[in-house]
Amino acid sequence: MHYIIYFLLSLSLSASTLHLATYANPSRINPILATDSSSSEIAGHIFNGLVKYDKDSNTIIGDLAEEFFYEDNTTLVFKLKQNVTWHDGEKFTAKDVLFTYETIISPNVVSPYSANFRFVKYVQIVDDYTIVIKYKQPYFKALETWMMGVLPYHILKDESNLMNAKFNIDPIGTGPYKLQQLEHSKNIILVANDKYFDGKPKIDRISFHVIGDPMTRFLMLQSTSLDVGSVEPMQFERQLSEQFFKNFNIYEEISRSYTYLGFNLRREKFKNPKVRQALSLAINRDEIVKILFFEHAKVCTGPFLPRTKAFNPNVKAPKQDIQKAKKLLKELGYDEDNPFTFEIVTSNSNAIRPYAAQIMQHQLKKAGVVVTLRVMEWQAFLNMVVFPNKFDSVLLGWGLSPTPDPYLFWHSDNDRQGGFNLVGYKNAQIDKMIEESQSIIDREELAVIWQEMFKIITDDNPYLFLYIPNSITAASKKIKNIEPSLSGIWHNYIEWEKR
Repeated sequence: MHYIIYFLLSLSLSASTLHLATYANPSRINPILATDSSSSEIAGHIFNGLVKYDKDSNTIIGDLAEEFFYEDNTTLVFKLKQNVTWHDGEKFTAKDVLFTYETIISPNVVSPYSANFRFVKYVQIVDDYTIVIKYKQPYFKALETWMMGVLPYHILKDESNLMNAKFNIDPIGTGPYKLQQLEHSKNIILVANDKYFDGKPKIDRISFHVIGDPMTRFLMLQSTSLDVGSVEPMQFERQLSEQFFKNFNIYEEISRSYTYLGFNLRREKFKNPKVRQALSLAINRDEIVKILFFEHAKVCTGPFLPRTKAFNPNVKAPKQDIQKAKKLLKELGYDEDNPFTFEIVTSNSNAIRPYAAQIMQHQLKKAGVVVTLRVMEWQAFLNMVVFPNKFDSVLLGWGLSPTPDPYLFWHSDNDRQGGFNLVGYKNAQIDKMIEESQSIIDREELAVIWQEMFKIITDDNPYLFLYIPNSITAASKKIKNIEPSLSGIWHNYIEWEKR
């Protein structure tokens, strides 16, 4: 409560300020280095890519690119907008695009996004506003690759160590907002870019309050100290007053994310697939969803999201079978005298996951499995547990693109520093399928391969796929011009006005 009072007293509640919350300090506000959602969210207001999805995420449209086209199936041409300037007034040109590409593939930069550029043969500047990308082979995500935020050549060309550069906490972009203030664990303020090429945003400032505790975020939303915020299902069903609905509009849709329990497959205890199968059979996913989400989530059945061509509707979530789980574990030498034990580590940044961990701990106990729990602050969780691979299992989530790229998460190449194959999954058949699929452009042909991968990965149980939550967003009724779409409410936020 003191935290709320502090913000109420210290911050101006100006009608031209949009008050939001982020659960952690951003680690690097740099689009090619941002791996946590706090950094990515803030970077998204500051930087642009060459292209982006339209409001329904069905079609790719220009962003920094005025137009784009394929000369042939391995040659992509971008014509850049000529009215774009960086936040410091310098002109945006093709040099910036070439520099961003060269930086992201540099051996001195550790970025999980470099994998997206692995099929690029070269990037060539034709003139200040025309750039040609030549691919080694056809690549199904060639266009999506260039949604990556572009970096300023004139600022970073002489930077010898981008990983620790001042730029990462003092970024210069082309986006609709500029960073004005970054106070760690307090407040991050963005101000509208008067010279934004799509027109100045109608809300003058965005103030991100860094609030690690989910309950504090909820209390701030209830008190209208925040203008937009997420609402958990239990809060929605049990804790919202009549007054809340007078102050806020509610927008709900299935999220493009899922939560999973990932096993560290580098550790001997998880290498036997029967162990992972037993743990999967001991879990009651329906119970987790029912207890934690009411009707505001669905059970996750595999690595690609519903409503995408990659989703395999024939794969069903395993039903809990305690006796079979016990039988499998007994065959491997585990029983009451020698129980299978492991630790689940998660972060307190997500209000639901610590409770999900407790429910799984209780469910697994019925199968004779002893589970210990550890809940950590987000940055400590990432830097001390996830990235150095110092865990038995992690309870985490992925937000995914409408067009999945299995290479990033499931290819053995990405079991590396900075890679997204966090659990060390290695399957030669999957590697081969991923490699063969990369050059297939036909989406129907890709769908068949993706759906086969879906089943193989799910059967392997590198993760226990748990749930896909609904996204429940509360937005102040003081905000005008919100247009809900299939991608959510943020697609037109520069048009929002706050009374």
